[in-house]
Amino acid sequence: MLGYATLGAKDLDKACAFYSALLGEIGGSQLMDAGRIRFFGTGMDAPMLAICTPYDEKAQVPGNGNMVAIPGDRATVDKLYAKAIELGATDDGEPGERMPVFYGAYVRDLDGNKLCFYEMKLG
Repeated sequence: MLGYATLGAKDLDKACAFYSALLGEIGGSQLMDAGRIRFFGTGMDAPMLAICTPYDEKAQVPGNGNMVAIPGDRATVDKLYAKAIELGATDDGEPGERMPVFYGAYVRDLDGNKLCFYEMKLG
């Protein structure tokens, strides 16, 4: 259902270095560079994350209520959270149980965009 989600960056090269290192932990890499926007993922036929400078050329600001959630098992949640913090992200909620079926961790990337790493087990 999801093709890609886009996050704005103040410094595209710095943001892409962050996401290359972070998403490399789960087999992701930069798949396409279209100048002001770069796509990361595991394949062009799978959901991707795009990092860009805003099209309107105005300042990048993180959206209130916007968040990109990246799934994985608990070990992956912990690994991605630790890697993000190592890369300069800020903590927005350490890994832990949020409800009986949801284990998650939250960070803000270098530009203040919110990311969630999670494991959800239903039934």
